[in-house]
Amino acid sequence: MRIILTAAVLFCLSSTVIGQNTFEFLKIDMSARAAALGGSFTANHDDPNVIFYNPAGLKLLNENPVSFSFVKHLLDINLASVSYSTELYGIGRFGAAVKYINYGNFVAADEFGNRNGEYGAGEAAFIIGYAGSLDENFYYGANVKFIYSSIETRSSSAAAVDLGFHYEIPSQQLNFGFGILNLGSQISSYYSTKENLPLDLVFGISKKLEHLPLRLSLDFHKLNEDRDDFIQRFKAFSVGAEFTLSKVLMLRLGFDNEKRTELKVGTFAGIAGFNIGLGAKISNYNFDYGFSSMGLIGGLHRIGISTSF
Repeated sequence: MRIILTAAVLFCLSSTVIGQNTFEFLKIDMSARAAALGGSFTANHDDPNVIFYNPAGLKLLNENPVSFSFVKHLLDINLASVSYSTELYGIGRFGAAVKYINYGNFVAADEFGNRNGEYGAGEAAFIIGYAGSLDENFYYGANVKFIYSSIETRSSSAAAVDLGFHYEIPSQQLNFGFGILNLGSQISSYYSTKENLPLDLVFGISKKLEHLPLRLSLDFHKLNEDRDDFIQRFKAFSVGAEFTLSKVLMLRLGFDNEKRTELKVGTFAGIAGFNIGLGAKISNYNFDYGFSSMGLIGGLHRIGISTSF
């Protein structure tokens, strides 16, 4: 019973809201840049962290980019990720990534409340991605994921795939992205009952304005979920704005509509769902910071560093 209760608490914390799926940590934004844009990253085309959002975006990357991200979540929960991409000429572009979450340590106790030690809990996803060209300016991609979770002596594993498409109009600096994320199932469960993975159908668009140093992005998430009516299917949207302040400095703003709705306490939401971040390019390194408000609950801090070689 203790493990079941702990699992429920962990999944709620990792998703920031109560979910009905397992491995909810897969939905947490890892990239400080992507989070600062409200998670609107499906149509991205210049960041190795796109592997977490739409594997087709890998095809537009150059050289061999690598990125490290760290997320300071609520309480003692911490996340980290590493992503990498490289081109194998004549074959296509490959990517690899690891995403890990540590929930901290917990006091173990029997049914009478007697403490008898401590235990930990954590989850990880290991990802291999590939992207190629369907036609000029039209790309496809796929990820294969192995996911593992452990809580005290119990564990669970799963396998999943991500499928994505990306279309760009270079003359207009316009990009479109579409993806199906976390399509799969558990291989083994904590007990006898198997749970669903957080399947997500996403669509995104980004546009760099012609006469302003600004790129705008818009994503729709959870398009696969049942809603009361057709319009409600577009409730889970996020928007982002990335301002180029100088050759070395970027300002990013984002808004996540569904998070703002879910994080309301009564009728008060504060600045829940709003995000802000900075990016700096120094030599061949990109440094990113992002802050995401969760209203009265608190906020998440993210840092990232990336480079190419």
